[in-house]
Amino acid sequence: MASILSNVRQNAQLKVLAAELGNSDCFMSPGAMGFFIRCLGKVGLVEEAVLVFDKFKVSGRCVPNVYSYNCLLEAMAKSCEDELMEMRFKEMSDEGWQPDKFTLTAVLQCYCNAKKFDKALEVYNVISKAGWLDSRVLSILVVSFSKWGKIDEAVEMIERMEHVDIRLNEKTFYVLIHGFVKEGKTDEALQLFNKMLNLGMLPEFSLYDALVGGLCMNKEFEKVLHLCRQMNELGISPDVQLLAKLLSSLPEEKDVIELIKQTRKSLDEKSIILLYNSLLKGLVDNGSVEKAYHLLRTMMGDNISGYPEVEELFRNMDQVLPDANSYSIVINGLCQTANLDMALKLFHDMELAGFRSDQLLYNNLIDSLSKSDRLEECYSLLKDMKESGLKPTHFTYNSIFGCLCRREDVEKALTLLQEMRVSGHEPWIKHSTLLVKKLCNNGKAIEACDFLNKMVLEGFVPNIIAYSAAIDGLFKIQEVDKALELFKGICARGFCPDVIAYNIVLKGLLKAERLLEAEDLLREMLKKDLVPSVVTYNLLIDSWCKNGDIDRAMECHSRMDGERREPNIITYTTLIDGLCNAWRSEDAILLWNEMVGKGCRPNNIAYMAFINGICKCGRPDEAFIFFQEMQEKQMTPDAFIYVALVEAFLSNSDAPSAIVILVKMAQDNKFPDPLDKNCVRLRDAVFKLGELNLKKHLYLIGCNILSFTTNDAVDLKAANIHKQVCEQLKYIAHEQKILGLMVLCRSTDVPSLMKFTGVLFWFGP
Repeated sequence: MASILSNVRQNAQLKVLAAELGNSDCFMSPGAMGFFIRCLGKVGLVEEAVLVFDKFKVSGRCVPNVYSYNCLLEAMAKSCEDELMEMRFKEMSDEGWQPDKFTLTAVLQCYCNAKKFDKALEVYNVISKAGWLDSRVLSILVVSFSKWGKIDEAVEMIERMEHVDIRLNEKTFYVLIHGFVKEGKTDEALQLFNKMLNLGMLPEFSLYDALVGGLCMNKEFEKVLHLCRQMNELGISPDVQLLAKLLSSLPEEKDVIELIKQTRKSLDEKSIILLYNSLLKGLVDNGSVEKAYHLLRTMMGDNISGYPEVEELFRNMDQVLPDANSYSIVINGLCQTANLDMALKLFHDMELAGFRSDQLLYNNLIDSLSKSDRLEECYSLLKDMKESGLKPTHFTYNSIFGCLCRREDVEKALTLLQEMRVSGHEPWIKHSTLLVKKLCNNGKAIEACDFLNKMVLEGFVPNIIAYSAAIDGLFKIQEVDKALELFKGICARGFCPDVIAYNIVLKGLLKAERLLEAEDLLREMLKKDLVPSVVTYNLLIDSWCKNGDIDRAMECHSRMDGERREPNIITYTTLIDGLCNAWRSEDAILLWNEMVGKGCRPNNIAYMAFINGICKCGRPDEAFIFFQEMQEKQMTPDAFIYVALVEAFLSNSDAPSAIVILVKMAQDNKFPDPLDKNCVRLRDAVFKLGELNLKKHLYLIGCNILSFTTNDAVDLKAANIHKQVCEQLKYIAHEQKILGLMVLCRSTDVPSLMKFTGVLFWFGP
């Protein structure tokens, strides 16, 4: 009875049978009890198996032997209760029963199911030393390795089995191949598959299906086609699902054509359409949307292909009429590639063919048209959708709403919102926020606020992001009081502005030079337990630095450390500039070193602010060191940095160093635009150089250079002019000890000399 019930998996009746047996007065032999327990374990009734075993043992109606214990351990192995199994195993040993091969096999199985890898190997080693290795033991380990994802260990174990001439059974082959495919190890799966064939085992279709799926995923199409030919040779017919998988994966049309030709005769009409739909989907997914379109047209009976591959598919074959899904696949593909005119034409042809569109297709078309700003066609499709009995979804409305928001069409957006409210659909926040931002960017912050108010009247409450954008827009058009009024109003209505919203208001107040109100706002933030961000502190630091209150700015910097708000490059740059403006260059240098020490890498702007700042403090030598460091890091200073260095050196009466910077300026081609204020500063610096008796010589050099650069016979005079230029520059360099010119003369870098002296001449004699 137990055998019959377990074979047909009648667990409920088997439980009843086990309960009756346990409560009866029957005596059983150890073999009979072991057999009964094995039947229970076979269907996973482990608790019932343990209960029967204990009742018979305690009552004395059966004295268990090795076989009885083996059956019990085997039943327990199917669960993952390795601790209970260990307890029973110890109990068996304590009663004097020596474990045999079957005992240890059950223990091994239990450890494997419980994923106790190390313990499983220990048992395996005991079995191996005892000479009890067989196909079952090794199969248990191999399958477990596969399930655990330890593919290399599984392959190694299979090779070990071959060395001792032990073969896997068919069931193990199936489990392993499926496991290897699941882990993406298709090469190992194919090796096992070939071993299976060599052993004379004929695989079923399910195995081919798994292998083809894995190979398609890895894009190993040559191996896929080989398996398909093998299936054909063995007389195994693929089902439509497998063919669909192949058609949507194969990249070569010739392979697709051959596959369809081989299989079409064995399929009914419904299956053939499914097959062609898979081909259409495969073409669309591979980016061949136009080819899919022409294939569909050919299916419809239009001879407009122009694609030999498509024509080949229908040569000597009956026409295949498309279904609604065929149209949907291609229309969606055309929408994705923005071929909207073709998509709309196909959509209308679909209706003429008697197929009704669904919500999804309407939505995809409307969404694509809205993204291409074809609003009138969106409304036309919306009307068709309603007339066909389909209800527009929130996606339908929001696609059109998004288009209206991108157009900044407030009036039509509000009209659509009214219709959405009646239909019970919510507008997407991202669209309404986009409209507010676009209006504010175009100076229409008042109109943006009006739109938000009307949204509220329609029952749609904007989020804090939209309100923050509107507040920022009001500040930009200098409507400071209205911005504050809106901010206070949303706070009063229960909104909880975040730190970003507070930063927007703070920035607006500081820009309007309403510093006291900004500081009140900061205190309000702290009262609400909002932790100021780095941006918050940067805004305040910038304001205090500009107002000359550098001590408060530095105090704020210290507070950032206390609140674990790491200053960023903007913080340090602002503070360093502020310290330099306050003639606290020593503190600026200390702060620069702190910045670098904390791993905050200075950027181009930071370097220029620092160099310019310490130049203003009369420390050009140190500034020049950082200037060189900046250039070593492949950063390019702007023209005003060169001018600042020249001015600073001249202020310190260091004309040679000023000349070095001018030479560098010429080499780097960093002269300011004639309309730039820095150009005037540079002229003044050059005139100051003239006061040091350099003007006459530089003027003469300039004339020579001009004659050199404007003379057509450059090659004839080059040597002579080169000699004159070098002689004059050497004289100036040695007389005035101008280091930069000495370096140039030694290098005889004529292009640089020409640039330098020519530019000086441009400033006037």
